[in-house]
Amino acid sequence: MVSEKKLQHFYIAEEQSIYLLSHKDAEKLKQWVKLCETQLNALGYSNVALLGKGAYGFVFNAFDAHNHPVVFKFSRVTLPQHVQDRLAEEADIQRELKHPAIPSVQEFHRIRRQCILQMSRAPGIDLEKYSHQVGPLPPELIVKIAISIAEILGYLRNSKAHLKGKPIVHGDIKPSNIVFDPDTGQISLIDWGSAVYAQLDVKGQSTANNVMDLMSSDLQHTNARLGDVYFIGPEQISGGLSSPRFDEQGLAATLYALASGQSCRYGVNVITPNSLGLPKALANILTGMLSSNEQTRREAGDYFFNHLTLLKNTVLADKPTVYPIEPVIPVWLRKKEQTAIDTVVYGSRKSFLRESTDSDELDKVDDVQLEKYYKNYLIGMGDTEKAFIAAVSRLGDFPVVGGLAVRWEKDGVYIDSNLTLFDETLRHSFQSAVNNMVYLAQGIFRIGMFKSCLFDARNTLHIYRDDESQSFNAPQDMFIPFEVSAVAEVDDVSRLHSYFEDGKDPDEYLYLPDELMAVLAKLNLIHHTGCIIFEVLPTHLKIHSYLMLLDHPKRDAFTQCLAQIIELLPLIDGLGISGFMKLPYKDTRFFEHISKLPDKFYPRNPKIS
Repeated sequence: MVSEKKLQHFYIAEEQSIYLLSHKDAEKLKQWVKLCETQLNALGYSNVALLGKGAYGFVFNAFDAHNHPVVFKFSRVTLPQHVQDRLAEEADIQRELKHPAIPSVQEFHRIRRQCILQMSRAPGIDLEKYSHQVGPLPPELIVKIAISIAEILGYLRNSKAHLKGKPIVHGDIKPSNIVFDPDTGQISLIDWGSAVYAQLDVKGQSTANNVMDLMSSDLQHTNARLGDVYFIGPEQISGGLSSPRFDEQGLAATLYALASGQSCRYGVNVITPNSLGLPKALANILTGMLSSNEQTRREAGDYFFNHLTLLKNTVLADKPTVYPIEPVIPVWLRKKEQTAIDTVVYGSRKSFLRESTDSDELDKVDDVQLEKYYKNYLIGMGDTEKAFIAAVSRLGDFPVVGGLAVRWEKDGVYIDSNLTLFDETLRHSFQSAVNNMVYLAQGIFRIGMFKSCLFDARNTLHIYRDDESQSFNAPQDMFIPFEVSAVAEVDDVSRLHSYFEDGKDPDEYLYLPDELMAVLAKLNLIHHTGCIIFEVLPTHLKIHSYLMLLDHPKRDAFTQCLAQIIELLPLIDGLGISGFMKLPYKDTRFFEHISKLPDKFYPRNPKIS
């Protein structure tokens, strides 16, 4: 069904929160995780916990009988067998690698269809999480990471160090696959699921090292895995033969993202490497390595590896340099009394950001990673537009609720926003992420509108039916939650933002019944802020919301409107999404278009005060 396929476009976030899953799917996931934990406990492992999940599997950490940290990687049994078999290939390559910065394989198990890889655990925190905590990483740490990963890549490129006499390509270098130990400064490279033996060396020559090898080599088809399309380079994304150049590109993208506090490589034309306060030599290298010209990328990569000594001898400050971040749009801080927030980002009106609706060159690639990251959101967009969408998505990594309305006109960009953060320790990082989103919006030269709601998935309501011939009937005690502001706000009517002022969203395709729209119109007249989104699947209706009442005397009327919405759910017909967002008032900020941010470099001698 077309509408089912379209539903993939709903969430900007990479992974659906467990609170967005149907009760049945959520239970299935919880039971599966519990089963894994029980099995590992029975085998004598302690402190078993789910560490993370990706497109191909789940990762648990634990401690063995000697109290050493270990990691277990489980393949997803729902994937085709040939995809699950990748875990065995991953184990074979990782087992061969002997390097202090690469976790060692301990055992590989195959239990029926389930593959399990056991390995040592890299100490520390992955750099995606660390970046989320602290924002753009200090230049001193970026230099250290650059040197450490370059040395690991030097080992991988050394064909004599490997069993088959060929370089090894990691294939998926990105912040979440690099672990940093803040106590020791140690860097480790993890997740070897995309690793392969290189088909070409750094010079572009075949790595086949004898006649039989050459005859059996298939140099018409790449053996490379796709990796994360937010970070891999043009050669890998377009299906080139595997080469150490792939990891060079992953490293450049990773350093750029960490230095700028972004979650992808695509913002490089607006938020340039030269604008990030890095040492000039490193900024220039990254500019070259992230160039759109292949020859420039290669020359910059060669220069980087040939001049590592230059980086090692760069004079750096004794203490990390943290550049101040001036807010370009306001962010509000509140304390959350109850449980944690599970933020989800809903973005609408994205279609105008696409340059074309024609089939992309990647459209026929059958790869789980591609399906997860790329096809759903980014096909047909220019690089800056992709970076903008990724920047909005990054906001969902924080405990935040609110909304954004970004309008591009010929003279510049108009932004209305209401963003409330619930963790003061993340303020610096979050403000940086918000500023990046604004800078990228300034670098987009189009006319159109983008709206985004950020809500807490823990408040999502779930209503079920057996099949599409039935109506959605909510349980008797179900209600749409809302908060009441600390101080009543009564504002000039002319400044109030309406649910309906931007017209019907062309990217939404659920038409709500007139009776329900009439109640939403009544709700719209009561001064409040937030969003309400209806998502209808064949047997599952979700109501996502974040609502805060600002006009305290209207509390009863507000409660009554929300109750009427629940009562009218049986009238909903069709499948799809329909969302409504309301900001507390219009406080539009205007920003001129920019082609790029101004240059800013690290001081030549930071030890001179």
